[in-house]
Amino acid sequence: MSRTVLCRKYKQELPGLDRPPYPGPKGEAIFNDVSKKAWDEWQAHQTMLINERRLNMMDAEDRKFIQQEMGKFLSGEEYAQAEGYVPPEA
Repeated sequence: MSRTVLCRKYKQELPGLDRPPYPGPKGEAIFNDVSKKAWDEWQAHQTMLINERRLNMMDAEDRKFIQQEMGKFLSGEEYAQAEGYVPPEA
């Protein structure tokens, strides 16, 4: 049986991650209150942001931007979209 967490994005009990995605307190916080579903969605959105905005992960400002957007995304706040992105209709 997989472990569940009260996901801070979806506000419901969902399957959690298998292990922390980062070392240290930030990784532990994500491990403890972000679901696998929310994390997988963030990974896809992060990739789109990096590609569409041509972010360079070697640049401290671009890394800071991604970290800020990750916090917004995982907390259910308004977050940055790629230029001209239109989400698919459900």
